[in-house]
Amino acid sequence: MALPAFFSAAPGIVLRDPLAELLGAAEGGLIEYGYADAVRLAGHSCPTVAGAYLMARAALRALYPDAVPERGSVVVTMSMAEEEGTTGVIAQVFTLLTGAAGNNGFHGIGGHHARHGLLRYGSNDLSCIAGFCRSDTGDTVYVSMDLSSVSPAPQMRMLMGRALAADATDAERAAFASVWQDRVRKLLLQHAEDARVIKVVRH
Repeated sequence: MALPAFFSAAPGIVLRDPLAELLGAAEGGLIEYGYADAVRLAGHSCPTVAGAYLMARAALRALYPDAVPERGSVVVTMSMAEEEGTTGVIAQVFTLLTGAAGNNGFHGIGGHHARHGLLRYGSNDLSCIAGFCRSDTGDTVYVSMDLSSVSPAPQMRMLMGRALAADATDAERAAFASVWQDRVRKLLLQHAEDARVIKVVRH
């Protein structure tokens, strides 16, 4: 399957997963994740998926400034209900990188490495999209994103209308897809470290 080339140019993150180490899934428990992993999970690439990926990456780096972030040791609390807006999509990407899962998550082995219950919803903290809390230290950061400076191309709406039309041509669909992914590319390659776009704060 051919993915857009810029996916592999997007910043990645190396995580240590003690469960993966225990079960022999990764040497030292070290696993590198990239944007393509988020796309495979979501089944599509869009600013929401890209923003979620960058927010999770930024939160983990902030929580573990001097160490490899530990997957499975972070509690994620979404500000909105699971079914509200894009909350569910964003939460799935957060689960990918943190291991935090809802009630359907892994229940652990011998009282260790449980992932269920680490993803929660409905804090109603409207100042952020989610809070990320280290279960060992209690250190917490809050993430949000502002995509206003990564605005869509002026022709986006028109191209989308044509691409969704029953009589759309391959060329029209390709034109829309190109413009759509160009916004994602800009977000990932030009704003991954932009604190005005990907915001991480401690209250």
